[in-house]
Amino acid sequence: FARVYTPVVTMLAVLIVVLPWIWSLIDPGFTYLFNDWLYRGLVFLVISCPCALVISIPLGYFGGIGAASRQGILFKGSNYLDAITRINTIVLDKTGTVTRGVFKVQDIIPVEGFLKEELLRVVATVETQSNHPIAKAIVSSVFKDTISFPEPVNVKEVAGQGMEAELDGKKILVGDMKMLDANNVGYPPQVADIPETTVMCAIDGKYAGYIVVADELKNDAKMAVEELRKSGIKDIVMLSGDKQAIVSKLAVKLGIDQAYGDLLPEGKVQRFEALSNNPNNRVSFVGDGINDAPVLAMSEVGIAMGGLGSDVAIETADVVIQTDQLIKIPMAIRIGKATRQIVIQNITMAFAVKFIVLILGAGGLATLWEAVFADVGVSLLAILNAIRIMRKKF
Repeated sequence: FARVYTPVVTMLAVLIVVLPWIWSLIDPGFTYLFNDWLYRGLVFLVISCPCALVISIPLGYFGGIGAASRQGILFKGSNYLDAITRINTIVLDKTGTVTRGVFKVQDIIPVEGFLKEELLRVVATVETQSNHPIAKAIVSSVFKDTISFPEPVNVKEVAGQGMEAELDGKKILVGDMKMLDANNVGYPPQVADIPETTVMCAIDGKYAGYIVVADELKNDAKMAVEELRKSGIKDIVMLSGDKQAIVSKLAVKLGIDQAYGDLLPEGKVQRFEALSNNPNNRVSFVGDGINDAPVLAMSEVGIAMGGLGSDVAIETADVVIQTDQLIKIPMAIRIGKATRQIVIQNITMAFAVKFIVLILGAGGLATLWEAVFADVGVSLLAILNAIRIMRKKF
């Protein structure tokens, strides 16, 4: 802007002084007073200083970022504060985003001839190597003073499926049905009909049982979905690696139209790409886990839950909800729109006042007092308007 604006207004100020002198050489009846036209050129130059724009626009965005941070919303730049106002589609991860991500063990179902305590010990020992909320829930359910945790070896985490390790010389698989299917381990077909989240276990290629865990819906989830629709979000989609039955049930409760379960990380990416490829969609993704990082990076505005969220998700995201409250997302959109409105007001005011006073200055009707007001005065008004966002309630 400065590369174009500065030479143009400087040249116009010079022309205000020079052109009347040239005209006086052509028209003898025209009286040219150098001091008068120099004064007009200087007035024009003072008026044209873009202080109001240079100061008030960044200050408007800084004010918006500050207002958001007071609410526990971290924007990593003013471009994201602006971009969030254009979002019309939001994709939500389930665990840790829509739900609290605090799982509790509900039941332990081993195969015949296998003790509950032994199944829990094996699964919990392997899950000590994982940071997943489900893994933490299983580990925390074990009384460590009665059950010891030997160190598993050759531990491998399979994205979207579970954990693989060796324990006491045996190969242990801990995860969902996809984990067992991928390793050709047979299991009772009725397990697939269980609506809750199940963590299945296989020892040396043989099915050993499963553990039922349950997650709780966040208290503000339903209200957040309603507020998102009021904010102009036309499509809300939920993606999850959990069973489709769990995801569909949750979607009905929240009033979400599209919900897809049984997704591996690459499945989430494919679903997200299908939405993003629509030129009418401006898509934001909200997630908290390591598996969400690729989709967060692809989205126009990636939003991470900062409380329980993984470091990778927080680092990748453009916006971080530090309190993990879903209701903060529509608030972030409102703050972005309020900031944009104030910035547009400042631009309009600065250009309107300067344009009027520039014409008056070029015609000799404006003095240096009006020029100073058009420069410093408008800057002060724009600054006061910009910091107004800090006092707004969202």
